[in-house]
Amino acid sequence: MRIHLGLGKKFIPMAAMVLVAMVGAAQTSVTAPVTFTSDQDHQNMMDQLGIKALRSGPSGDEKAPNHANYDETKANPYDNVPDALTLNKGGKVTSADEWWKVRRPQIVHDEEEYVYGREPAELPKVTWTVTASEREMLGFRPVMAKVLEGRVDNSAYPAISVNLRMTVVTPADAKGPVPVLMMFGPSGFPSPVQPSQADLARLNTAMKALLVQQDPTLKDVIAAHPGWDPFKPVPFQFPQMNADGDPPSEWELIAAGWGFATLDPASAQADDAAGLTRGIIGLANHGQPRKPDDWGALRAWGWAAGRGLDYLETDSAVDAKHVGIEGVSRYGKAALVTMAFDQRFAMVLVGSSGKGGATLLRRNYGEAVESLTGGEYYWLAGNFLKYGASESKDGPGNPGQIPVDSNELIALCAPRLTFISYGIPEKGDAHWLDHQGSWMATVAASEVWTLLGAKGLSENGQPVEGDYKTAKMPAVNEGLLSGQLAWRQDDGGHTDAPNMKWFIQWADGNIGYGH
Repeated sequence: MRIHLGLGKKFIPMAAMVLVAMVGAAQTSVTAPVTFTSDQDHQNMMDQLGIKALRSGPSGDEKAPNHANYDETKANPYDNVPDALTLNKGGKVTSADEWWKVRRPQIVHDEEEYVYGREPAELPKVTWTVTASEREMLGFRPVMAKVLEGRVDNSAYPAISVNLRMTVVTPADAKGPVPVLMMFGPSGFPSPVQPSQADLARLNTAMKALLVQQDPTLKDVIAAHPGWDPFKPVPFQFPQMNADGDPPSEWELIAAGWGFATLDPASAQADDAAGLTRGIIGLANHGQPRKPDDWGALRAWGWAAGRGLDYLETDSAVDAKHVGIEGVSRYGKAALVTMAFDQRFAMVLVGSSGKGGATLLRRNYGEAVESLTGGEYYWLAGNFLKYGASESKDGPGNPGQIPVDSNELIALCAPRLTFISYGIPEKGDAHWLDHQGSWMATVAASEVWTLLGAKGLSENGQPVEGDYKTAKMPAVNEGLLSGQLAWRQDDGGHTDAPNMKWFIQWADGNIGYGH
């Protein structure tokens, strides 16, 4: 049977009509995503966990009554920092095989369960499309730049759409595939090609005509200002140099023969708690609030980086075996988390990451666990709130109860290339980040590199003396770069830009690449 729809000679079979109607009904019956404020989502998670009250986090204002502790003698109230090479039931890991088969999976489980949350086993596929490309000049060098969109399949829950944004830039004159550093941050053409003078003239003529068409009284205004044009040529501007006088990181990467990719983390997951029922987390949960062991924003950003790497593995201009990940501050946390959980990334530059990143959670110095269980809880699993609880069904919590710590997160990166970077408080890389706590965690993780046949933290080829409690942090601008685990505190601020040239040199030496 066929039904005529008044479309000329086009007919649609009855079965198709029924199918269309069923699909339409299914789509209209999709439950709308829950809409919470950040406070409402926070309270919802506390209710799920039976938490009645949380301790307040310290103030970053050193003059405030509840200011953070910056007294090193009070900074280590817990002496139970977990050993990355001690099994959960006791006993030391004695072989690489035991690390890969037993100990590493234990750490992954605990980091997921208690700190960062568990990425769903099945997530929708991402289809990448190059939406625009052009040949540009970056740092006086020719590059090919491609802007991409990664459409996430939302057929299982059409109420939420997620479209990843990434830009890939590679040297135009490269003789073969190049290493690439993926960087969390805004995505777009780095140095867009400007219209020619002739094209600008056409644009200005067209725009003036449109203005007059919209408002005929503007004809006299435009006539009275014959030298004015809506569009002006963009004047050349020298880039802002880094604290050490070097050019921007992107310029340094291209000059060294590398490529880079900029991935917008907000295109995967918003950087706020109100967005947890949207983005990839919301899509996976069909718009419903998280459960206590669900993943937080840090892991969602890491998932997006992994999908970006999926694309890079198909790009002939990219050496997919040597793709790194980079970020600063909250994105430094995300870069370390990405590297820890996705073993395809070959290297990482972790910039000024603080708590939730490279700094020991057990340290009482600057940013605290209570800072993360308050306004920043959405970065992590809901279960993490337990350790900031002052009153709950399970009793009060504290950092010493956390089964894992950041030294073990760093250890999950072994034996791959891992560079921990900081600046100095005097230039804006605040005491709040606890540089010493990150140094201690890095020292504690170093033994895993050694176990796996790589070099951990090394000075002039020799392992750092002492354990994480006694090893002396190097002076500013004196990096430890002779192992596959590296540390350097530069004399810049809250950025890893002054360390970029050192990272490139260090990575080149380890992967055998030289432009």
